[in-house]
Amino acid sequence: MENQTTEELKVMPRAPLSRSVRKGRNMIAVASGKGGVGKTWFSITLAHALSLLKQKTLLFDGDLGLANIDIQLGLMSKYDLGSVVAGKVTLNQVVQQCPKGHFDIIAGRSGSAGLASMPIGRLQILGEDLSLLASSYNKVILDMGAGVEKPVRILSGMAEKIIVVCTDEPTSLTDAYAFIKIMTMQYPKSEINLVVNQANSLREGQRTYDTLLKACNNFLKINPPLLGIIRRDTRVRDAIRNQTPIINRYPTSEASEDVIAIAKRLLANG
Repeated sequence: MENQTTEELKVMPRAPLSRSVRKGRNMIAVASGKGGVGKTWFSITLAHALSLLKQKTLLFDGDLGLANIDIQLGLMSKYDLGSVVAGKVTLNQVVQQCPKGHFDIIAGRSGSAGLASMPIGRLQILGEDLSLLASSYNKVILDMGAGVEKPVRILSGMAEKIIVVCTDEPTSLTDAYAFIKIMTMQYPKSEINLVVNQANSLREGQRTYDTLLKACNNFLKINPPLLGIIRRDTRVRDAIRNQTPIINRYPTSEASEDVIAIAKRLLANG
């Protein structure tokens, strides 16, 4: 697998779907304590990497009110999550394929305060509908909004695994810790993993992780594992500017290789 090219991975048969997927088991929430840490880019790239590793993958834009997955990918969505909330269509009717990445997407709607302030009951119904839809996929990635607001907590809590993305910025570490603390208290069964993004080197990325791990261990008595480190790569910005997944545009870049390694680690860990 390590030596296979991107083109070879594209034609590999998809993994069979399990009929007994427990609710939320194949759902992965990607969150952060603050914006600007590359969370959405990571969600897109992770979904792309998983699809290349034979996983039928759905990417759900859960950044309610400030969605931008379709913008980063240059997609025009006829229907989006706002259409579902408005009762115009069902959740499965807004699924569209990303031709650039061979995974499916549910687009959000930017600038809609109504989505961000949905009642708890409506959010739970949305989560239940998403869980039902998830049974048709091997992996479902939830790109959550930054912060610890109610929609983020509720939807993240429906996933069995949560990936918290952070950088070495002090505010990023502080807010990531706050998110981990709240989720650990409210959803103690959630499996939290950490990803350090925009690291100047693997050594510095490890140092950033150790700093956050020490706080979690000292004050929360938990030890969230490090899922991976993504090195700072100038080609990330170029790929976003060209609205193209970085694995397509720069398949051998450090950032591409780092996210693919994270995807493989996810699959290895079950």
